[in-house]
Amino acid sequence: MKLLRRQFLHLAAGAVALPAVSRIAKAQTYPTRPVRIIVGFPPGITPDIVARLIAQSLSERLGQQFIVDNRTGAGTNIAAELVVRAAPDGYSLLVVTGTNTVNATLYEGLNFDIVRDIAPIVAYYRGPSVLVVNPSVPAKTLPEFIAYAKANPGKINYASDGNGTTTHVFCELFKVMADVDLVHVPYRGSYLPDLLSGQVQAAFSTPATTIAYIRAGQLRVLAVTSATRSDALPEIPSIGEFVPGYEANTWNGIGAPKSTPAEIISKLNTEINAVVADPQIKERFAKLGGTAIGGSPAEFGKLITSEIEKWGRVIRAANIKVE
Repeated sequence: MKLLRRQFLHLAAGAVALPAVSRIAKAQTYPTRPVRIIVGFPPGITPDIVARLIAQSLSERLGQQFIVDNRTGAGTNIAAELVVRAAPDGYSLLVVTGTNTVNATLYEGLNFDIVRDIAPIVAYYRGPSVLVVNPSVPAKTLPEFIAYAKANPGKINYASDGNGTTTHVFCELFKVMADVDLVHVPYRGSYLPDLLSGQVQAAFSTPATTIAYIRAGQLRVLAVTSATRSDALPEIPSIGEFVPGYEANTWNGIGAPKSTPAEIISKLNTEINAVVADPQIKERFAKLGGTAIGGSPAEFGKLITSEIEKWGRVIRAANIKVE
C-alpha cells in the first residue's frame, strides 16, 4: 500500500512538472521558424532602420529569420492591433515607440490598450529630436529664438507630421514651458520642401531626417530635445539648458502579445540586450543621432506608462484632436 502511494505521488509530481518543462524546452528551441517584427512606419525612417539592424543581428544570433514587416496606417494603430490579435507565441512582435504612448490618449475608442495587451520586452533605442529653423529666422541660438518668438507672437509657423505626432507634441510641450506662441502647420506628407523654402520656419525633427540639410547650411539646428546634451550630438545644446525640465525623446522597443510565455520574453530580452551592447550597433545608432538603451521588461513597462501619462497631459492641455 505504501509502495502504491509513493508511486502515485511520484507520478503526480511528474505531471505537475511537465508543463513547466515543456515551456522551458519551447523557450530553449525558440525560434523554430521566421519571426515577424511589425513596424507601424514606412521604410527608411528611424524606427524602421533601427528595427532592421536589430532584426539582422537577431537572425545571426538565433539562426532564424527575423523579418521586418511595415504595416502603416492610423498613426501606427494598425500595426499595434495586428500584434495584439496575433498568436502569443513569439512569432509576431511589435516595434513600440513613443507614438503608441501618444495614441493612448489621442485616439478615443481604440480596440486595444497598449499597456494591457502588449507585453514589454525591452527598449533598445533612444534619441532626441532637434529643433531646426530655416536660415531666414534671425535667431542663431535657442535663447535668441525664444526672444524672437516672444517679440513676434503667432508669426512663426512650425511644421509637423500631423496632429498628435511626436513632431507635434514635442513642440506643444516646448510652447508651454518656454511661454511662446508658435503656429502649428500639420502635414500629411513631407514638410521638408516647405521648411527648406521658408514657407514654414521651424520643426522638431529627427537628426537622421535633417542632418544633410544642416551640414549643407540649408537648415539651422538650435537645440536637441533631450534633458541634457546627446552623446551622439555633443556640440548641440539641449533645450533643457535654457528651459529647465524640458525633455522629449523618441525611443523604440519591442513588445509581444500579452500572453506570450515568460520564457520567450526572457530569451528575447537577453538576446536584444546582447545586440545593443555590441559596439558596432552602438556606432550605427550614433550615426542616427541616438543611443542604445537595453534593460528589463519591467523597466520598459515603466517607460511606457510614464510616457502615456506625460503626453496625455500635453494632449489634454493643448486640446489636440486626431485629424
